[in-house]
Amino acid sequence: MHSENILLYIDPGTGSMLFAVLIGVFGAVGYLIRMAWVKIRFKITSGKKEEISGNKIPYVIFADDKRYWPVFEPICAEFDRRGIDVEYLTASGDDPGLKCEYPHVKSKFLGEGNRTFSKLNFLNANIVLATTPGLDVYQWKRSRDVDFYVHIPHSAGEVALYRMFGIDYYDSILVAGEHLIKHVRELEKLRNLPEKEVPYGGLPYMDRMVERLKSSGETKEHERTVLLAPSWGPSSLLNRFGEKVIDNLIATGYNIIIRPHPQSFVSEKEMTDRLMARYPDSEKLKWNRDVDNFEVLKLADILISDFSAVVFDFALVYDKPIIYTETNFDRAPYDYWWMEDEVWTLTALPKLGEKLTEENLGNVKEIIDECLSRPEYAEGRNEVRNECWQCYGEGAVKTVDYLVSKYDELTDRKEK
Repeated sequence: MHSENILLYIDPGTGSMLFAVLIGVFGAVGYLIRMAWVKIRFKITSGKKEEISGNKIPYVIFADDKRYWPVFEPICAEFDRRGIDVEYLTASGDDPGLKCEYPHVKSKFLGEGNRTFSKLNFLNANIVLATTPGLDVYQWKRSRDVDFYVHIPHSAGEVALYRMFGIDYYDSILVAGEHLIKHVRELEKLRNLPEKEVPYGGLPYMDRMVERLKSSGETKEHERTVLLAPSWGPSSLLNRFGEKVIDNLIATGYNIIIRPHPQSFVSEKEMTDRLMARYPDSEKLKWNRDVDNFEVLKLADILISDFSAVVFDFALVYDKPIIYTETNFDRAPYDYWWMEDEVWTLTALPKLGEKLTEENLGNVKEIIDECLSRPEYAEGRNEVRNECWQCYGEGAVKTVDYLVSKYDELTDRKEK
Protein backbone atom coordinates (compact mmCIF):
# COMPACT_ATOMS: atom_id res chain seq x y z
CA MET A 1 0.00 0.00 0.00
CA HIS A 2 1.37 3.42 -0.96
CA SER A 3 2.18 5.80 1.90
CA GLU A 4 -0.37 8.37 0.72
CA ASN A 5 -3.08 5.68 0.84
CA ILE A 6 -2.00 4.72 4.36
CA LEU A 7 -2.36 8.31 5.49
CA LEU A 8 -5.87 8.47 4.06
CA TYR A 9 -7.03 5.15 5.53
CA ILE A 10 -9.42 5.23 8.51
CA ASP A 11 -10.37 1.92 10.08
CA PRO A 12 -14.14 1.23 10.64
CA GLY A 13 -13.90 1.60 14.43
CA THR A 14 -12.22 4.99 14.21
CA GLY A 15 -14.66 6.06 11.50
CA SER A 16 -17.59 5.18 13.75
CA MET A 17 -16.04 7.14 16.62
CA LEU A 18 -15.39 10.20 14.45
CA PHE A 19 -18.93 10.05 13.14
CA ALA A 20 -20.27 9.94 16.71
CA VAL A 21 -18.15 12.97 17.65
CA LEU A 22 -19.39 14.93 14.63
CA ILE A 23 -22.98 14.00 15.42
CA GLY A 24 -22.48 15.25 18.99
CA VAL A 25 -21.06 18.57 17.82
CA PHE A 26 -23.76 19.13 15.20
CA GLY A 27 -26.40 18.01 17.68
CA ALA A 28 -25.31 20.55 20.28
CA VAL A 29 -25.27 23.36 17.73
CA GLY A 30 -28.60 22.31 16.29
CA TYR A 31 -30.13 22.09 19.73
CA LEU A 32 -29.02 25.63 20.64
CA ILE A 33 -30.42 26.99 17.39
CA ARG A 34 -33.74 25.21 17.91
CA MET A 35 -34.02 26.44 21.49
CA ALA A 36 -33.34 30.02 20.39
CA TRP A 37 -36.04 29.71 17.73
CA VAL A 38 -38.49 28.26 20.24
CA LYS A 39 -37.95 31.24 22.55
CA ILE A 40 -38.54 33.66 19.68
CA ARG A 41 -41.72 31.82 18.68
CA PHE A 42 -42.85 31.76 22.29
CA LYS A 43 -42.61 35.55 22.50
CA ILE A 44 -44.28 36.05 19.12
CA THR A 45 -47.21 33.79 20.01
CA SER A 46 -47.61 35.14 23.55
CA GLY A 47 -46.51 31.81 24.99
CA LYS A 48 -49.16 29.54 23.46
CA LYS A 49 -48.17 25.94 24.20
CA GLU A 50 -49.54 24.48 20.96
CA GLU A 51 -47.34 26.78 18.89
CA ILE A 52 -44.19 25.54 20.59
CA SER A 53 -44.87 21.81 20.43
CA GLY A 54 -46.65 21.73 17.11
CA ASN A 55 -43.80 19.98 15.25
CA LYS A 56 -43.30 17.19 17.80
CA ILE A 57 -44.30 13.76 16.53
CA PRO A 58 -46.34 11.87 19.14
CA TYR A 59 -45.40 8.33 18.07
CA VAL A 60 -42.44 7.15 15.96
CA ILE A 61 -41.59 3.57 15.07
CA PHE A 62 -38.06 2.95 13.76
CA ALA A 63 -36.96 -0.19 11.90
CA ASP A 64 -33.27 -0.59 11.08
CA ASP A 65 -34.04 -3.36 8.58
CA LYS A 66 -36.98 -4.45 6.43
CA ARG A 67 -37.06 -7.87 8.10
CA TYR A 68 -38.57 -6.26 11.20
CA TRP A 69 -41.75 -5.12 9.46
CA PRO A 70 -43.56 -8.25 10.79
CA VAL A 71 -42.70 -7.05 14.31
CA PHE A 72 -44.21 -3.61 13.72
CA GLU A 73 -47.06 -4.32 11.30
CA PRO A 74 -49.51 -5.57 13.97
CA ILE A 75 -48.71 -2.49 16.09
CA CYS A 76 -49.23 -0.16 13.12
CA ALA A 77 -52.53 -1.93 12.43
CA GLU A 78 -53.66 -1.38 16.02
CA PHE A 79 -52.73 2.32 15.91
CA ASP A 80 -54.69 2.63 12.67
CA ARG A 81 -57.69 0.76 14.12
CA ARG A 82 -57.82 3.34 16.91
CA GLY A 83 -57.47 6.25 14.51
CA ILE A 84 -54.11 7.32 16.00
CA ASP A 85 -51.41 8.72 13.70
CA VAL A 86 -47.95 7.15 13.84
CA GLU A 87 -44.78 7.63 11.76
CA TYR A 88 -42.92 4.54 10.57
CA LEU A 89 -39.27 5.30 9.78
CA THR A 90 -37.07 2.69 8.13
CA ALA A 91 -33.47 2.27 7.04
CA SER A 92 -34.45 -0.08 4.18
CA GLY A 93 -35.49 1.38 0.85
CA ASP A 94 -37.45 -1.78 0.03
CA ASP A 95 -39.13 -2.14 3.41
CA PRO A 96 -42.69 -3.50 2.94
CA GLY A 97 -43.79 -0.90 5.48
CA LEU A 98 -43.17 1.81 2.87
CA LYS A 99 -46.14 0.40 0.94
CA CYS A 100 -48.33 0.26 4.03
CA GLU A 101 -51.86 1.43 3.20
CA TYR A 102 -53.07 2.13 6.74
CA PRO A 103 -54.45 5.70 6.60
CA HIS A 104 -53.01 6.64 9.99
CA VAL A 105 -49.50 5.30 9.31
CA LYS A 106 -47.02 7.60 7.57
CA SER A 107 -44.00 5.67 6.28
CA LYS A 108 -40.65 7.21 5.37
CA PHE A 109 -37.28 5.92 4.17
CA LEU A 110 -34.47 7.62 6.11
CA GLY A 111 -31.60 6.55 3.90
CA GLU A 112 -28.89 4.01 4.60
CA GLY A 113 -25.92 3.88 6.96
CA ASN A 114 -24.88 7.07 8.71
CA ARG A 115 -27.59 9.03 6.93
CA THR A 116 -30.20 7.12 8.94
CA PHE A 117 -28.57 7.84 12.29
CA SER A 118 -27.89 11.49 11.52
CA LYS A 119 -31.64 11.97 11.08
CA LEU A 120 -32.58 9.89 14.10
CA ASN A 121 -30.19 11.82 16.31
CA PHE A 122 -32.10 15.04 15.60
CA LEU A 123 -35.57 13.51 15.83
CA ASN A 124 -38.30 15.52 17.55
CA ALA A 125 -40.83 13.11 19.05
CA ASN A 126 -42.60 12.17 22.24
CA ILE A 127 -42.11 8.40 21.99
CA VAL A 128 -39.83 6.26 19.81
CA LEU A 129 -40.45 2.50 19.58
CA ALA A 130 -37.62 0.39 18.14
CA THR A 131 -36.25 -3.12 18.14
CA THR A 132 -32.69 -1.91 17.48
CA PRO A 133 -30.26 -2.58 20.36
CA GLY A 134 -27.33 -0.30 21.13
CA LEU A 135 -29.12 3.03 21.57
CA ASP A 136 -26.59 5.67 22.70
CA VAL A 137 -23.75 3.14 22.36
CA TYR A 138 -22.70 3.46 18.71
CA GLN A 139 -23.91 5.83 15.98
CA TRP A 140 -27.51 6.02 17.17
CA LYS A 141 -27.62 8.64 19.92
CA ARG A 142 -30.54 9.72 22.03
CA SER A 143 -32.03 12.87 20.58
CA ARG A 144 -32.50 15.71 23.05
CA ASP A 145 -35.93 16.25 21.52
CA VAL A 146 -37.21 12.72 22.11
CA ASP A 147 -38.94 12.28 25.45
CA PHE A 148 -39.03 8.50 25.76
CA TYR A 149 -37.44 5.49 24.06
CA VAL A 150 -39.16 2.09 24.14
CA HIS A 151 -37.50 -1.16 23.07
CA ILE A 152 -39.53 -4.09 21.76
CA PRO A 153 -37.68 -7.42 21.31
CA HIS A 154 -37.93 -8.94 17.85
CA SER A 155 -38.09 -12.51 19.11
CA ALA A 156 -39.24 -14.69 21.98
CA GLY A 157 -35.63 -15.12 23.12
CA GLU A 158 -33.94 -12.82 25.59
CA VAL A 159 -32.51 -9.32 25.69
CA ALA A 160 -29.37 -10.48 27.49
CA LEU A 161 -28.33 -12.13 24.21
CA TYR A 162 -27.86 -8.74 22.59
CA ARG A 163 -24.32 -7.48 22.15
CA MET A 164 -23.06 -5.72 25.27
CA PHE A 165 -24.98 -2.64 26.47
CA GLY A 166 -27.76 -3.35 23.97
CA ILE A 167 -30.64 -2.13 26.13
CA ASP A 168 -28.90 0.03 28.74
CA TYR A 169 -30.08 3.43 27.52
CA TYR A 170 -33.70 2.74 26.65
CA ASP A 171 -36.32 4.09 29.03
CA SER A 172 -38.57 1.08 28.75
CA ILE A 173 -38.36 -2.56 27.61
CA LEU A 174 -41.53 -4.34 26.52
CA VAL A 175 -41.41 -7.95 27.76
CA ALA A 176 -43.37 -11.17 27.35
CA GLY A 177 -41.84 -13.27 30.12
CA GLU A 178 -40.80 -12.92 33.74
CA HIS A 179 -37.24 -14.05 32.97
CA LEU A 180 -36.78 -10.91 30.84
CA ILE A 181 -37.71 -8.66 33.74
CA LYS A 182 -35.17 -10.51 35.89
CA HIS A 183 -32.45 -9.99 33.26
CA VAL A 184 -33.19 -6.28 32.87
CA ARG A 185 -33.10 -5.68 36.61
CA GLU A 186 -29.88 -7.66 37.04
CA LEU A 187 -28.08 -5.68 34.33
CA GLU A 188 -29.29 -2.41 35.85
CA LYS A 189 -27.83 -3.34 39.24
CA LEU A 190 -24.55 -4.54 37.76
CA ARG A 191 -24.07 -1.27 35.87
CA ASN A 192 -25.66 1.09 38.39
CA LEU A 193 -28.34 2.18 35.92
CA PRO A 194 -31.71 3.73 36.79
CA GLU A 195 -34.63 1.30 36.68
CA LYS A 196 -36.45 1.09 33.36
CA GLU A 197 -40.12 0.44 32.91
CA VAL A 198 -40.71 -3.21 31.96
CA PRO A 199 -44.39 -3.57 31.01
CA TYR A 200 -45.84 -6.71 29.50
CA GLY A 201 -46.32 -6.17 25.78
CA GLY A 202 -46.60 -9.75 24.60
CA LEU A 203 -45.31 -10.87 21.20
CA PRO A 204 -47.38 -9.06 18.55
CA TYR A 205 -45.57 -10.60 15.58
CA MET A 206 -46.05 -14.14 16.89
CA ASP A 207 -49.73 -13.43 17.57
CA ARG A 208 -50.05 -12.34 13.94
CA MET A 209 -48.23 -15.48 12.78
CA VAL A 210 -50.76 -17.61 14.65
CA GLU A 211 -53.64 -15.76 12.97
CA ARG A 212 -51.97 -16.13 9.59
CA LEU A 213 -51.31 -19.82 10.11
CA LYS A 214 -54.92 -20.53 11.08
CA SER A 215 -56.21 -18.81 7.95
CA SER A 216 -53.63 -20.30 5.55
CA GLY A 217 -55.17 -23.75 5.29
CA GLU A 218 -53.55 -27.16 5.46
CA THR A 219 -50.03 -27.74 4.17
CA LYS A 220 -49.99 -29.79 0.97
CA GLU A 221 -48.60 -33.30 1.18
CA HIS A 222 -44.86 -33.38 0.58
CA GLU A 223 -41.76 -35.44 1.22
CA ARG A 224 -40.25 -35.05 4.66
CA THR A 225 -38.56 -31.64 4.74
CA VAL A 226 -35.80 -30.49 7.08
CA LEU A 227 -35.08 -26.79 7.58
CA LEU A 228 -31.55 -25.79 8.62
CA ALA A 229 -31.81 -22.23 9.99
CA PRO A 230 -28.95 -21.21 12.29
CA SER A 231 -27.94 -17.97 13.94
CA TRP A 232 -24.69 -16.22 13.01
CA GLY A 233 -21.36 -15.67 14.69
CA PRO A 234 -18.48 -17.93 15.75
CA SER A 235 -20.68 -20.11 17.99
CA SER A 236 -23.34 -20.71 15.32
CA LEU A 237 -24.14 -24.04 13.70
CA LEU A 238 -22.70 -23.34 10.25
CA ASN A 239 -19.47 -21.96 11.69
CA ARG A 240 -18.98 -24.99 13.91
CA PHE A 241 -20.20 -27.82 11.69
CA GLY A 242 -20.34 -26.32 8.18
CA GLU A 243 -19.96 -28.92 5.44
CA LYS A 244 -20.23 -31.81 7.90
CA VAL A 245 -23.81 -31.09 8.91
CA ILE A 246 -24.89 -30.46 5.31
CA ASP A 247 -23.27 -33.68 4.06
CA ASN A 248 -25.04 -35.70 6.76
CA LEU A 249 -28.38 -34.07 6.02
CA ILE A 250 -28.06 -34.78 2.30
CA ALA A 251 -27.36 -38.42 3.19
CA THR A 252 -30.80 -38.70 4.86
CA GLY A 253 -32.51 -38.48 1.49
CA TYR A 254 -34.94 -35.91 2.89
CA ASN A 255 -35.62 -32.54 1.28
CA ILE A 256 -33.24 -29.98 2.78
CA ILE A 257 -33.78 -26.21 2.99
CA ILE A 258 -30.88 -24.07 4.23
CA ARG A 259 -31.78 -20.60 5.49
CA PRO A 260 -28.76 -18.77 6.96
CA HIS A 261 -29.32 -15.81 9.24
CA PRO A 262 -29.50 -12.61 7.11
CA GLN A 263 -26.47 -11.21 8.96
CA SER A 264 -24.38 -14.17 7.78
CA PHE A 265 -24.53 -12.83 4.22
CA VAL A 266 -22.97 -9.61 5.53
CA SER A 267 -20.60 -10.56 8.36
CA GLU A 268 -19.77 -14.10 7.17
CA LYS A 269 -19.93 -13.65 3.42
CA GLU A 270 -16.86 -15.76 2.73
CA MET A 271 -18.40 -18.74 4.54
CA THR A 272 -21.86 -18.42 2.96
CA ASP A 273 -20.37 -17.96 -0.52
CA ARG A 274 -18.23 -21.07 -0.04
CA LEU A 275 -21.13 -23.22 1.13
CA MET A 276 -23.54 -22.02 -1.54
CA ALA A 277 -20.95 -22.73 -4.23
CA ARG A 278 -20.25 -26.22 -2.88
CA TYR A 279 -23.95 -27.08 -2.40
CA PRO A 280 -25.90 -25.37 -5.20
CA ASP A 281 -29.69 -25.60 -5.42
CA SER A 282 -30.87 -29.01 -6.58
CA GLU A 283 -33.99 -31.16 -6.49
CA LYS A 284 -33.30 -32.13 -2.87
CA LEU A 285 -31.55 -29.01 -1.55
CA LYS A 286 -32.64 -25.37 -1.62
CA TRP A 287 -31.19 -22.16 -0.20
CA ASN A 288 -33.81 -19.77 1.16
CA ARG A 289 -33.41 -16.00 1.54
CA ASP A 290 -37.06 -14.91 1.65
CA VAL A 291 -37.63 -11.81 3.75
CA ASP A 292 -40.82 -13.40 5.05
CA ASN A 293 -40.08 -16.81 6.58
CA PHE A 294 -43.75 -17.82 6.97
CA GLU A 295 -43.97 -20.24 4.06
CA VAL A 296 -40.68 -22.00 4.69
CA LEU A 297 -41.51 -22.50 8.39
CA LYS A 298 -44.93 -23.85 7.47
CA LEU A 299 -43.51 -26.26 4.91
CA ALA A 300 -40.74 -27.75 7.07
CA ASP A 301 -41.50 -30.79 9.23
CA ILE A 302 -38.60 -30.19 11.58
CA LEU A 303 -36.08 -27.43 12.24
CA ILE A 304 -32.38 -27.78 12.98
CA SER A 305 -30.84 -24.70 14.56
CA ASP A 306 -28.63 -23.50 17.41
CA PHE A 307 -29.45 -20.60 19.74
CA SER A 308 -31.32 -18.68 17.03
CA ALA A 309 -34.68 -17.28 18.14
CA VAL A 310 -36.30 -18.88 15.07
CA VAL A 311 -36.60 -22.06 17.17
CA PHE A 312 -39.32 -20.34 19.20
CA ASP A 313 -41.24 -19.23 16.12
CA PHE A 314 -41.11 -22.75 14.72
CA ALA A 315 -41.86 -24.65 17.93
CA LEU A 316 -44.38 -22.31 19.57
CA VAL A 317 -46.31 -20.97 16.56
CA TYR A 318 -46.15 -23.91 14.17
CA ASP A 319 -46.17 -26.42 17.03
CA LYS A 320 -43.40 -28.64 15.63
CA PRO A 321 -40.32 -30.22 17.21
CA ILE A 322 -36.80 -28.90 16.76
CA ILE A 323 -33.25 -30.23 16.85
CA TYR A 324 -30.69 -27.95 18.43
CA THR A 325 -26.95 -28.23 18.08
CA GLU A 326 -24.15 -28.16 20.59
CA THR A 327 -22.49 -24.81 20.07
CA ASN A 328 -20.09 -24.25 23.01
CA PHE A 329 -21.87 -20.93 23.40
CA ASP A 330 -19.47 -18.06 24.03
CA ARG A 331 -20.98 -15.40 26.30
CA ALA A 332 -18.15 -12.94 25.72
CA PRO A 333 -19.82 -10.64 23.13
CA TYR A 334 -23.18 -10.56 24.90
CA ASP A 335 -24.73 -9.00 27.98
CA TYR A 336 -24.96 -12.52 29.42
CA TRP A 337 -21.21 -12.29 30.04
CA TRP A 338 -22.02 -10.13 33.06
CA MET A 339 -24.57 -12.55 34.50
CA GLU A 340 -24.26 -15.76 36.47
CA ASP A 341 -27.53 -17.38 35.38
CA GLU A 342 -27.56 -20.09 32.75
CA VAL A 343 -28.70 -18.73 29.38
CA TRP A 344 -32.50 -19.09 29.36
CA THR A 345 -32.61 -20.12 25.70
CA LEU A 346 -30.27 -23.02 26.43
CA THR A 347 -32.53 -24.18 29.29
CA ALA A 348 -35.60 -24.04 27.03
CA LEU A 349 -34.16 -25.96 24.06
CA PRO A 350 -34.17 -29.45 25.70
CA LYS A 351 -37.91 -29.07 26.29
CA LEU A 352 -38.48 -28.51 22.57
CA GLY A 353 -36.40 -31.22 20.92
CA GLU A 354 -33.27 -33.35 20.61
CA LYS A 355 -29.66 -32.28 20.86
CA LEU A 356 -27.30 -32.79 17.91
CA THR A 357 -23.63 -33.12 18.79
CA GLU A 358 -20.33 -33.76 17.04
CA GLU A 359 -20.56 -37.39 18.15
CA ASN A 360 -24.10 -38.17 16.97
CA LEU A 361 -24.08 -36.07 13.81
CA GLY A 362 -23.72 -39.21 11.71
CA ASN A 363 -27.05 -40.45 13.13
CA VAL A 364 -28.99 -37.33 12.20
CA LYS A 365 -31.61 -39.30 10.21
CA GLU A 366 -32.47 -41.45 13.22
CA ILE A 367 -32.57 -38.35 15.45
CA ILE A 368 -34.96 -36.61 13.04
CA ASP A 369 -37.27 -39.63 12.90
CA GLU A 370 -37.27 -40.07 16.68
CA CYS A 371 -37.85 -36.39 17.38
CA LEU A 372 -40.90 -36.34 15.09
CA SER A 373 -42.43 -39.34 16.84
CA ARG A 374 -42.00 -38.45 20.55
CA PRO A 375 -45.10 -36.88 22.19
CA GLU A 376 -43.33 -35.36 25.22
CA TYR A 377 -42.07 -32.44 23.16
CA ALA A 378 -45.66 -31.20 22.79
CA GLU A 379 -45.76 -30.85 26.58
CA GLY A 380 -42.42 -29.05 26.49
CA ARG A 381 -43.73 -26.57 23.94
CA ASN A 382 -46.64 -25.71 26.23
CA GLU A 383 -44.26 -25.19 29.15
CA VAL A 384 -42.00 -22.85 27.17
CA ARG A 385 -45.02 -20.89 25.85
CA ASN A 386 -46.05 -20.21 29.43
CA GLU A 387 -42.55 -18.95 30.24
CA CYS A 388 -41.97 -16.60 27.30
CA TRP A 389 -45.33 -15.70 25.72
CA GLN A 390 -47.45 -13.74 28.15
CA CYS A 391 -50.46 -11.79 26.79
CA TYR A 392 -50.96 -14.49 24.14
CA GLY A 393 -53.03 -13.09 21.28
CA GLU A 394 -53.09 -9.58 22.78
CA GLY A 395 -49.58 -8.31 22.05
CA ALA A 396 -50.49 -5.43 19.71
CA VAL A 397 -53.31 -4.26 21.96
CA LYS A 398 -51.15 -4.37 25.11
CA THR A 399 -48.29 -2.58 23.33
CA VAL A 400 -50.43 0.27 22.00
CA ASP A 401 -52.25 0.53 25.33
CA TYR A 402 -48.90 1.13 26.99
CA LEU A 403 -47.65 3.62 24.39
CA VAL A 404 -50.86 5.66 24.53
CA SER A 405 -50.81 5.66 28.34
CA LYS A 406 -47.17 6.76 28.32
CA TYR A 407 -47.92 9.55 25.82
CA ASP A 408 -50.75 10.82 28.02
CA GLU A 409 -48.43 10.73 31.03
CA LEU A 410 -45.67 12.63 29.21
CA THR A 411 -47.94 15.34 27.83
CA ASP A 412 -49.77 15.77 31.15
CA ARG A 413 -46.42 16.15 32.88
CA LYS A 414 -45.36 18.88 30.43
CA GLU A 415 -48.60 20.80 30.83
CA LYS A 416 -48.06 20.90 34.60
